[in-house]
Amino acid sequence: MADRLTDILFELQPWMLRDLELLVSSESPSTHQAHLNTAAGAVSALGKRLVGSEPKYLPGEGCSHLLWTLGDKPRVLIVGHYDTVWPAGTIRRWPFTVEEDKASGPGCFDMKAGIVQAFYAVHALGRPDGIQILFTGDEETGSVSSRDAIEELAAEVEAVLVLEASLDGALKTSRKGSSMYRFHVHGRASHAGLDPEKGINATVEMAHQILLIDALQDTARGTTVTATTLRSGEASNQVPPSAWLDVDVRATSMSELARVDAALRSLRPTLDGAVLHVEGGIDRGPLEHAQASELFIRARDVAHGLGLPQLREATAGGTSDGNLTAALGIPTLDGLGAVGAGAHSEGEWIQISAMPERAALLAGLIDSLLVSPINDCTNR
Repeated sequence: MADRLTDILFELQPWMLRDLELLVSSESPSTHQAHLNTAAGAVSALGKRLVGSEPKYLPGEGCSHLLWTLGDKPRVLIVGHYDTVWPAGTIRRWPFTVEEDKASGPGCFDMKAGIVQAFYAVHALGRPDGIQILFTGDEETGSVSSRDAIEELAAEVEAVLVLEASLDGALKTSRKGSSMYRFHVHGRASHAGLDPEKGINATVEMAHQILLIDALQDTARGTTVTATTLRSGEASNQVPPSAWLDVDVRATSMSELARVDAALRSLRPTLDGAVLHVEGGIDRGPLEHAQASELFIRARDVAHGLGLPQLREATAGGTSDGNLTAALGIPTLDGLGAVGAGAHSEGEWIQISAMPERAALLAGLIDSLLVSPINDCTNR
């Protein structure tokens, strides 16, 4: 079977493109329950046709998560999401389009092409026992209601394959971890013209804090600490009594996330009488290279055996559900979805000719893992 995967999937390419159009045309903004329900139905129908069974619907917050289980003891978990960042109605002004070797439409790259490729990969393998497929509906908003399911399922398998889009064609063998914080400053209001000296200026206090926060970055280690959303004050003629600031932290190691976390929590007000509160913390640990290296080597060997282009690996600055599974010590390989570009941006696109190639790669990797687990699978 393995030596015929590429030929089989190239023959199915027209149907893959047709099914991609169906999924892209079924809008699935993360915050719109009705659209998510419709999109879940479209994904479910495609899975039933290609995998041969209905999924189990796992309830979430405003959405459902779809789980297929093939066989009694799953050993490989395939993870993806069907929600997108695009608001309802986007498809009317930006419909699914095909131009030469590119297909474009809201969510096609991130990550509906990955869903199509996964279903066709499983179909080409003859629906093998030993795998689970999970497509969630809240990844773009932080996987709040799907996180427990992802972690519980991952804890029972030997490897996790994540269908996020590739990075310029490269698989993602490491991802930064992330932390999110909100700083609150409480000062005291006073009239900005009559008696400003009686106030405690929350804007000035937050300005001091921003400089201290910014100094925690370590670009040599790839650690970013970014002050993002800021708001202060209530009126233009008033000393601001309050302010809040969001801070985004990214790092390649848990030790760096912990260093920044400790430093942020140790900050103290600089103005007499000001009060500082910090909310939030470490959200997702990094997907470290050690958790993906053996899976990448296996994927590279599979690609070579199938006559596919040589695989490359890369580090991604963003997070995915792969961060969650890697943090459990489960071997995780990310970026197995579409080849293309433009995630979260107008005009995102996928390379049509790469769809059967990446489906064949995924199928070959699944087959290889079911025959022979990777060495790292017991390192938990």
